[in-house]
Amino acid sequence: PELSEEPPAEMVKMTKSKTFQAYLPSCHRTYSCIHCRAHLANHDELISKASGFFRHLLNYSLTKMSFQGSQGRAYLFNSVVNVGCGPAEERVLLTGLHAVADIYCENCKTTLGWKYEHAFESSQKYKEGKFIIELAHMIKDNGWE
Repeated sequence: PELSEEPPAEMVKMTKSKTFQAYLPSCHRTYSCIHCRAHLANHDELISKASGFFRHLLNYSLTKMSFQGSQGRAYLFNSVVNVGCGPAEERVLLTGLHAVADIYCENCKTTLGWKYEHAFESSQKYKEGKFIIELAHMIKDNGWE
């Protein structure tokens, strides 16, 4: 008899489970995709919570900064997980010309915001390599009371 690489159909259990590329530690406050609950970012990566040294370096308080996405308020993060990145393109945003790439949830493919690839104005250089996620696409998880 020939060996089959696939189990017989009656032995295959069909389940729909979520598998994300990365799970953030459950002891940290996190932000997740509101559509599929994939983890997106650790609260510690939120730029507005940056250290006093970083705020001093930028010469103004980041806690006062407000970011706008196409669907309302947004947060700026140092790093994110479970996020894919599209091609970069130049866009004129509220703060000037930037090269940005749309970012999307790797699990459900929802567009979440964008990544700053390049800032053309020196006052905006701190955004390079950072990520904007719109609040409309995030939910708070783990330890928010």
